[in-house]
Amino acid sequence: MSWLKRLFGLEKPQNAQVNPTPQAVPQATTTNAASTATQSIPPERVGLNGEYDQSGLAKRVALAFDQDQQLDDVDTLWVAQTTSTVVLKGKVPSQEILNKMVSVAQSVDGATNVDTREVTIG
Repeated sequence: MSWLKRLFGLEKPQNAQVNPTPQAVPQATTTNAASTATQSIPPERVGLNGEYDQSGLAKRVALAFDQDQQLDDVDTLWVAQTTSTVVLKGKVPSQEILNKMVSVAQSVDGATNVDTREVTIG
């Protein structure tokens, strides 16, 4: 089962990307309701297709894990996020796999840190 399916109940969306281009978010201005300004999406809130997503970083890390053959069958670990920190929880088979997961997670736009305090090896 894929990371996205196991963690978020999602099939991989068409055109999903680990590091998509963020979409502009229209925002009405207070001076003229007819005109709009764009507001950028924080990198950790960018979803799989560039849309705003509260869990965007965690979903994009899960997608990155799905795309790595070494990591796609690890099913005892969970991915979450606290703002721009990727939080890994659970169990991995080896330190080498954990190091690879940290490296992959750090390569996702918006990730400033990877917390592995709740990961056990073995």
